[in-house]
Amino acid sequence: MNNKFKLRKTNQSLWKNIAIVAGIFSFIICMLVLVNYMQINRIDPVKTELINSLVQRLEENPNDNQLREQIREMDLLVRKAYFTNQWQVKAGGYLFLLGVIVTAIALQMFYAGKQKPPEVTESEQENIILFKEKARKWIGVGGFGLVAITLLIAFLTHKELGNKFTQAAMVAQTATEESSDVEVVEPVKEEVKEEQIEEEVKKESEKPTEPVVDEKKDEVVEKKEPEIKKEAPTKKVTSGVSYPTKEMMANFPAFRGAGGQGVSYQKNIPTYWDGASGKNVLWKVQVPIHAYNSPVIWGDKLFLSGANATQREVYCYDRNNGKLLWTAKVEGIAGSPAKSPEVTPDTGHAASTVTTDGKLVFAMFANGDVIAVDFNGKQQWAKNLGVPDNHYGHSSSLLVYQDKLVVQYDHKKSARVMALSTATGDELWSTKRKVRVSWASPVIAQIGGSTQVILAADPNVASYDVNTGKELWKLDCITGEVGPSVAVGDDGTVFALNEYASLVAIKPGESPEVLWEAYDYLSDVPSPVISGDNLIIVTSYGAVVCYDAKSGELRWEQEFDSGFYASPILADGNVYLLDRDGVMHIFKADKEYQEIAAPALGEKSDMTPAFADGRVYIRGEKHLYCIGK
Repeated sequence: MNNKFKLRKTNQSLWKNIAIVAGIFSFIICMLVLVNYMQINRIDPVKTELINSLVQRLEENPNDNQLREQIREMDLLVRKAYFTNQWQVKAGGYLFLLGVIVTAIALQMFYAGKQKPPEVTESEQENIILFKEKARKWIGVGGFGLVAITLLIAFLTHKELGNKFTQAAMVAQTATEESSDVEVVEPVKEEVKEEQIEEEVKKESEKPTEPVVDEKKDEVVEKKEPEIKKEAPTKKVTSGVSYPTKEMMANFPAFRGAGGQGVSYQKNIPTYWDGASGKNVLWKVQVPIHAYNSPVIWGDKLFLSGANATQREVYCYDRNNGKLLWTAKVEGIAGSPAKSPEVTPDTGHAASTVTTDGKLVFAMFANGDVIAVDFNGKQQWAKNLGVPDNHYGHSSSLLVYQDKLVVQYDHKKSARVMALSTATGDELWSTKRKVRVSWASPVIAQIGGSTQVILAADPNVASYDVNTGKELWKLDCITGEVGPSVAVGDDGTVFALNEYASLVAIKPGESPEVLWEAYDYLSDVPSPVISGDNLIIVTSYGAVVCYDAKSGELRWEQEFDSGFYASPILADGNVYLLDRDGVMHIFKADKEYQEIAAPALGEKSDMTPAFADGRVYIRGEKHLYCIGK
């Protein structure tokens, strides 16, 4: 009995010490969270006043490149501070909860191991019981209140950091936009290609023309299908592979082209124009409502969307002359919210690029509305997927595979990827995803004989069967607020990256693995593109680099005065990369950097260009341009 008594006393002492240590730990964490909250409200942790002063100095001296670089570095520090403080707040909340739980368990074990109390009178026992009940009640209320206050402070701290980070980032972005005039570089003659392109997109059989009635003037316009005389530049199309189809390769049906892979299967693309003088600008028209989505093309028609807090519209232009053929208004959709969600100015209400299957056009907006209209502008179906819980605004673009409209719908409340029927809008399949909010767009590619939808979002890159939605593989390798989509090499290697994370080359399969990883040049907006074994990475702050896709070795790097939001497109053996000032940087997709030209649009732009029939189509801040020889 003596030994048992000693053991019980020892256990009691141990649990008591654990309870004391855990309690003190919880109190310290609680105080740290409280102090952190007070500091954030008293002092701006991201120093927006300093950035504002730098911006004012830049406005006075717009040609001061050193000052511009200083603002970029300050913007990077702002973002790093945000993510560091975000991690500290979350970690503090979790540690506090853990400390409270350990304290409660230790106290419970301590009291459970106490010796049986001595006998007391009935009246004394009632008083003791009453006292204990009151004590437990107030301790419970006080402890619960302390937990609630700490969690509330953690939440408010996190929210306040987010608001301040957004403000600071927007100021820095505005600063980097104010750049000096860009000198137009005269084009150089293209070198004769040493290797002939292996695959060729053959002519389609002639199709009967179909009259299209212009709603404004009731004129009958003859519908013409494009002559397909284009060759695939560097992307090899394996025999027997049905995606992308020849029709898709002859057009430009989605954001970043067929399958969203950043490749245009067009030839004879112009390399010189000048927006100021109108040189090689075939036409220019103003778009009714501004938005950040990019043009898509099928046949002689070009499609865009525009939206603000009260209006949502889809536009169809004659790509030959810029005439607006029709406008489809998006309204009266069942389940659509009465008020549009709040979005940041650099995302807007229509950041998602439309897509088409050659028969219908599909568009999605920041309030969750999805609509399908035919090539005459008549609505075929429309539905609301639920308002995306997204603190910048929904921006993932749409893709079509056969009879399926693929939607990446990663937001806070319910992340998922789904396929809707192109004919009816009915849900064909939907797969839940354990990821955070993503602004990247899906990519569809042929890998290992199967057609896969590949998505990037914190914390993983994942692949799904496009026909069933079944998850094929997944690899945790990416963090942060993911904006860039993936790139897929000819051998099936998947490349993914995000700012403050890393660039990873992934070998897909049942057990995917990282082939190599790099950390120096990362993107938060533009997506990568691959040509053979040349992987092109573009950063938003103006750096462009090329990696050896096989080994991860850095081949070359190039710095530009202006940053990039548009994604690079591979066309006719060259990379077409539009900077935020509207200058198109055209260079060889090769092991060494070789500039072809740098023509200026004369208008700022953050949108990715589209290509068709030897022409380049660019959406600027206000206008839509057609560039041709």
